[in-house]
Amino acid sequence: MTEEFDVVVVGSGAGGLSAAVAAAHRGASVLVAEKAHSCGGATAWSGGWMWTPRHRFARAAGVVEDIEKPRTYLRHRLGEQFDEEQVTAFLEGAPEMVDFFEEETALQFVPGAGIADIHGGTPGAAEGHRQVAPKPVRLTSLGRDVARLLRRQMYETSFLGMGIMAGEDLQAFLHSTRSPRAFLHCARRVSRHILDLAIHRRGQFLVNGTALIGRLLRSALDLGVEIRVNTAAVALVQERGRVTGIRLQGPEDTSVVTARQAVVLASGGFAHDADIRRETFHRSPEPGEHHPLPPAGSASGDGLRMATHAGAGLDQAVASAAAYCPVSLISLPGGRTGVFPHILDRGKPGVIAVLADGRRFVNEADGYHDYTLGMIEAVPEGREVASWLIADAQYMKYYPLGMAKPAPVPSWPYLRSGYLRRGDTLTELADEIGVDAAGLEETVAEFNAGAERGVDEWFGRGSTLFNRNSGDLDNPWPNPTLAPLTKGPFYAVKVVPGSFGTFAGITSDAQSRVVGADETPVAGLYAVGADRSSIMGGHYPSGGINIGPAMTFGYLVGKRLGEAAVQSR
Repeated sequence: MTEEFDVVVVGSGAGGLSAAVAAAHRGASVLVAEKAHSCGGATAWSGGWMWTPRHRFARAAGVVEDIEKPRTYLRHRLGEQFDEEQVTAFLEGAPEMVDFFEEETALQFVPGAGIADIHGGTPGAAEGHRQVAPKPVRLTSLGRDVARLLRRQMYETSFLGMGIMAGEDLQAFLHSTRSPRAFLHCARRVSRHILDLAIHRRGQFLVNGTALIGRLLRSALDLGVEIRVNTAAVALVQERGRVTGIRLQGPEDTSVVTARQAVVLASGGFAHDADIRRETFHRSPEPGEHHPLPPAGSASGDGLRMATHAGAGLDQAVASAAAYCPVSLISLPGGRTGVFPHILDRGKPGVIAVLADGRRFVNEADGYHDYTLGMIEAVPEGREVASWLIADAQYMKYYPLGMAKPAPVPSWPYLRSGYLRRGDTLTELADEIGVDAAGLEETVAEFNAGAERGVDEWFGRGSTLFNRNSGDLDNPWPNPTLAPLTKGPFYAVKVVPGSFGTFAGITSDAQSRVVGADETPVAGLYAVGADRSSIMGGHYPSGGINIGPAMTFGYLVGKRLGEAAVQSR
């Protein structure tokens, strides 16, 4: 038997669920097919922040930007990859998307008033008010059906399985040993989390990506969207050049579902597909040489393969095919290798990054994409692409180094496993990790001299607001991101290339219609999220530039298809 829906969405991340909610809100019948056992994909494990310039919260705070300002910023940052039609569609749609979800659904936002664009010296850059994030929510308030469908918090980025939100929540945890008020906040959070584990066997306070997906799921279910997990998309069905449906493989059998309006591909890109990575990534990494952050089994190129079979192209005209992030690898219980994203620690005072020669290679406090690209470009061909984050004992008192948490959380489990390395002197540490000792000693001496004056003469660390916000405003040294490394023992964590996902993707137009080799749309087929080639052209101008466009184009596609479904009746 063939089922029929107005819209079939493949994937349940930000882009897919945004499209599903917007279409259902306007009266369309919608099916979401998710091949994993739970929903959310890479979005559920993300920080949940969205770059959405000119949103309602900025306007309420008195920050009223003309569209030309963020467009100017992107024009300068994207260079040859700047596509005015696509960028304008996003910038016009983003505020509308935020308004829709805030006013009509269970998805509520908090503003990122203090989050600056990464490249602060670029024309059009903003010092804040361009991001939003999902408002934290307790899982119990979203209902049992959401709890059943929602992917759990990423273990590596949690504390005892508890998510911590960027902003005041995170700052409290970083200052818990220095501020009684911060300590009380952390004590309440941890105590409540432990109680939730005892009662519910999982954390109940959702923040970041889990809050975003949880709220989107609640919104979708409230509107009658049918969500099927353990259901993989196998192939598109076409008639006379139009996509009319999709073949799905469920837990028990295969079925064909008719999509009266369209199929929306939102399966998460191809970060876990080693073959496509070899064709598109900078250093053509072999399996095991690149470590994607999306959950295993997701982001495996399903949407791309179906689209290309239907006549679409793979858009590789990007500066970088990957949305890079520096990661470290850690052995977890059960024999699993965890992948930890180094977002927080690189800009804190008292840490530097070096290569095998003991030399720095990048401004550590710049964006995670910039750090990883710098590492890839600095390591000669034929050598392992890796760096080491180096910190002293003073740093370890106040800040995390990868998965190793600051005092009073003990670091010995990470030392025992080999994840964290230690040496009483810099020379001992260099010998322990295989780094040139003389180079490391000289680098630290040069860095310390500048840090005492608040200056990084080599890479300008701390010269932008984004840098300074990555540091610690309570740092006693002149620059929030700089402190000399003087107090042993010294510590190190190995960092290698990873990614949040992919920038290269299915060729799409400004309406997110999938485009064929002859530059005409493939009728009945859309792509959003990481399946769609990124409008950022392989650049990373600000935090939230993956989820912001995913939510916006998902909303715009859903709105269009929902309206068409009603009109066709």
